[in-house]
Amino acid sequence: MPNLQTFERSSYQQVKADLHRKILDRLDLEKLGRTPSAAAREEVLLVIRGTVNSEAVPLSFAERERLSREILDEIFGLGPLEQLLKDHTISDILVNRYNKVYVERAGKLEITGLSFKDDAHLMQIIDRIVSRVGRRVDESSPMVDARLADGSRVNAIIPPLALDGPVLSIRRFGRDPITSRNMIENRTLTEAMLETLVCMVKARINILISGGTGAGKTTLLNVLSGFIPDDERVVTIEDAAELQLKQEHVVRLETRPPNIEGRGAVRQRQLVINSLRMRPDRIIVGEVRGEEAFDMLQAMNTGHEGSLTTVHANSPRDALARLESMFSMANLNIPERAIRQQITSAIHVVIQIARLTDGTRKVMSISEITGMENDSIWMQDIFTFDRSGIDKAGKVHGVFRATGAKSRFTERLATAGYSLRPELFESRSEV
Repeated sequence: MPNLQTFERSSYQQVKADLHRKILDRLDLEKLGRTPSAAAREEVLLVIRGTVNSEAVPLSFAERERLSREILDEIFGLGPLEQLLKDHTISDILVNRYNKVYVERAGKLEITGLSFKDDAHLMQIIDRIVSRVGRRVDESSPMVDARLADGSRVNAIIPPLALDGPVLSIRRFGRDPITSRNMIENRTLTEAMLETLVCMVKARINILISGGTGAGKTTLLNVLSGFIPDDERVVTIEDAAELQLKQEHVVRLETRPPNIEGRGAVRQRQLVINSLRMRPDRIIVGEVRGEEAFDMLQAMNTGHEGSLTTVHANSPRDALARLESMFSMANLNIPERAIRQQITSAIHVVIQIARLTDGTRKVMSISEITGMENDSIWMQDIFTFDRSGIDKAGKVHGVFRATGAKSRFTERLATAGYSLRPELFESRSEV
């Protein structure tokens, strides 16, 4: 008997769609809505199995069971995406077209054998996702950001902006947040680097985390924020809530997109300004992207030391240049030198993190801002990761290195009761 491998995929998808319609006709959806979810799923699964087994399709028992489960996912879940969402090794799900679904595992992309029936099927799943959070996506509003029940971040863009059909991207978050110990074990940074950063966080040093998309900025921000003392009031501000702070005294704020009429949007800058009236000890902005950089830097300069944020940039120097550009977006006509003075006094440390070609994440440098000379901001590297090459398997080799430069905040840390061992800064390398 031919099996699923020899059964054409298009025919399989058509059979699944036909059975799906037949089953919906047989179900009392109103009654199911009043039935507890687990009981409803079992009831529907029995109906599906009976319908599938009554059809003359060239599938084995195992393949019929798989078909039944897939139809169940179509009714209660997100169709082909359900099995990917159950796989906790997957960090990103990327649907380029209805028949091209990729995932990221351990920092590397791979194509899956999954497929939607057609563009209409994919659109149906996208509509189901965004409608659950009160959003909509159509030709008049062809881009949307949403969030799944597990906190995963969803972005969808549809025609006419997406030329080849609807595109869906899901950024997932692990059930168990990555810890500082995990980062040490994964060689994202060294014990000496972590010890230095922990003391800086506890001593209220302002930190900027810089890196590219998917580099691990939010993960590192989450880890570092975990060392904020429990007796401090923390306000977090994000475009899409990703931070998972464990402290008791945390207030979480999230931006709001405009409604159907294009009104009611609440931007990050408004939330940063509002947060200053909420008596925060520290402010954490998930990512600065625009004019809110001005208010964030002002907060860091006016009694909210120990604040943290991230920015998209390829190097510490680029990060400062981007801050300068975003500062200018506030249209305050502040001279360039004054902007740089604000950045110099507000930001104390810049951490550069990157995702390397082998998929691993590394803290590439921890740099301090040491002041201004003439019109230039001066920095010094305390720790760096120096790449030495790539082996035949594609793995990146390199060493973490302490530059020998002593942190200029050593005295400030000691005053706050957090002494750093001098040997942390001795020039040496660690694989």
